Amino acid sequence: MSNRMRRLLILLLMGLGMGGVLSVRAADTPSPATDERKPNITPAAGYLFAHMTKSDYGHLYYSLSRDGLHWTPLNGGKRVNEEYRGHPDITRGHDGRYYLTGGSNAIELWVSPDLVAWSRLRTLEPDLTHDPNFKPAEKTYGAPKITWDADTRQYLLTWHTSQNEKLKELPEHYWAGQRTLYVTSPDLQTFSEPKRLFEFEMATIDVIVRNEAGRYYAFIKDERYPAFDWPTGKTIRVCQAPALTGPYTEPGPKISPNFREAPTLIPRHDGKGWRVFYEQYPGLQYGCSTAPSLAGPWYEEYYPDYTIPAETRHGCIFPIDSEAVDRLTKAYGPGSQAQEQK
Repeated sequence: MSNRMRRLLILLLMGLGMGGVLSVRAADTPSPATDERKPNITPAAGYLFAHMTKSDYGHLYYSLSRDGLHWTPLNGGKRVNEEYRGHPDITRGHDGRYYLTGGSNAIELWVSPDLVAWSRLRTLEPDLTHDPNFKPAEKTYGAPKITWDADTRQYLLTWHTSQNEKLKELPEHYWAGQRTLYVTSPDLQTFSEPKRLFEFEMATIDVIVRNEAGRYYAFIKDERYPAFDWPTGKTIRVCQAPALTGPYTEPGPKISPNFREAPTLIPRHDGKGWRVFYEQYPGLQYGCSTAPSLAGPWYEEYYPDYTIPAETRHGCIFPIDSEAVDRLTKAYGPGSQAQEQK
């Protein structure tokens, strides 16, 4: 036995002789492990789901939840706005007002002080030929999304456009050409030139971007068709980046089953992480996955644990405060003026 080993053994025996417990200096004690993935989440008073329906595609409907799991249609299951058209996505902006996207052949922006009264803000038609790395086959702005990033004090608007033409005999050719583009804005008055969001060559649609602890996460739909050599096709996946506009990593593993789209993300009501809901568009129902942080790990939640109104399609869910819950209930709940007018 070496001299070093003999000294260590003597120290050990001396320590055990002092009451049978080894004495360790504080400087040698490891600090408690911390879970760096755990987000700092303040539970919301409620959640608003702005969405379309199967039988009234492209029109605006509301559903409300207290816990982010169980939902009640507002306004008696009727439209909450007769003029809106599109796939709704809402963010609360730099001035405390709410901003809503819509449109398809152009990006329509709406604004509201209270989520009840909406007015048109402006119409955007970014030049799709501006980015030399993208050659559009059409002039469309598919499912535009909007988010306000408080860290950079910028709005990010994303949408998808195809590089491939529509072929009746080969419809997946068109979807395989989809790429995600974006513009930024500090105030929704001036806008950057449009660019591709991802450097990798992969079909992506329905992209939303969120910030957690200064790192950015893009939730995407992998728009390629599923195959043995591409099992992640038509699933929700996540990319990461150090900045709002990238550069983003290639997508991680799928966090949903195949044939899911329209991801929408909310903080869990219990403060323990996140939930992402996604539409199962062939069967017209919603699924849900959860994780302690946006980096994962993600797993599917048991479907009886949450309920989504029948016929709900493509939309967004976001947390709201108690004042917003009260306003929406007063405007669209049972006994409201809107209900009486129906």
